[in-house]
Amino acid sequence: MGKRAKTPATGMVPSRPNVARVYDYLLGGKDNFAVDRIHGQRIAAAMPGIETGVRGQRALLGRVVRYLVGNAGIRQLLDIGAGLPTAENVHQIAQRVDPAARVVYVDNDPMVLSHAKAVLAENPLTAVADGDLRDPAGIIGHPVVRAHLDWSRPIGLLLSGVMHQITDYEQPARLTGELIDALPSGSDVFIHHLLDLGAPGAVQLKEFMTRAFGRAEFRTLDRVRELFCGLELVEPGLVSVRDWRPDGAPATGEDEQRGPGLGCAGVARKP
Repeated sequence: MGKRAKTPATGMVPSRPNVARVYDYLLGGKDNFAVDRIHGQRIAAAMPGIETGVRGQRALLGRVVRYLVGNAGIRQLLDIGAGLPTAENVHQIAQRVDPAARVVYVDNDPMVLSHAKAVLAENPLTAVADGDLRDPAGIIGHPVVRAHLDWSRPIGLLLSGVMHQITDYEQPARLTGELIDALPSGSDVFIHHLLDLGAPGAVQLKEFMTRAFGRAEFRTLDRVRELFCGLELVEPGLVSVRDWRPDGAPATGEDEQRGPGLGCAGVARKP
């Protein structure tokens, strides 16, 4: 898809930006529209270094997947709010570690679903399901999710960059709790969340996201920790993006006000 692409749902160029497509633009991708690029450019102009943060989040996801499959022994992953396929997708990373690893991507955006199905058509170990994080039962009971994953064995639940799109009114801890309750023992839960630092950068980004997407809920570390619903965090705990099991030097320009410093990450295991 390029600048002239149409959305599969309506056949029209959208008039509102989409989180996944703006994210794709900030990553340097091509699966976005003019409205997404405009908002991406505004965010980048107001917050120099935001592209570093987006790349840092993507690199974090890779580290988490390699940990889950390579160290924690997880062989099946459920990625909710997956977004558009890009370079180094979850299934690619997981299947490099173990070619038998299974992945289900869940999203509620028609463009994401259509694009993902086209990309993954020839990968029988990877599936795509239409689902909304605000409806955990619908995800857990989805025929594709039930058929593709073995619910008698541990599952890695990935919630990367999606929980801060859930408002307090929607009871985020209840949503994660329902998902966690359904997971088999020995499963792992990963959450990446943007932080309420009380700093100008965080306030500005939240304002941009709220205006563009209609929702954004940055939280403190303590409030993000509540989303794990009492599970025990694995080392190094709930930390900044760059501090979660780093595998190299930090990207140029990272600090606590820009880039990955705006986000935290953690993985917890279900007993």
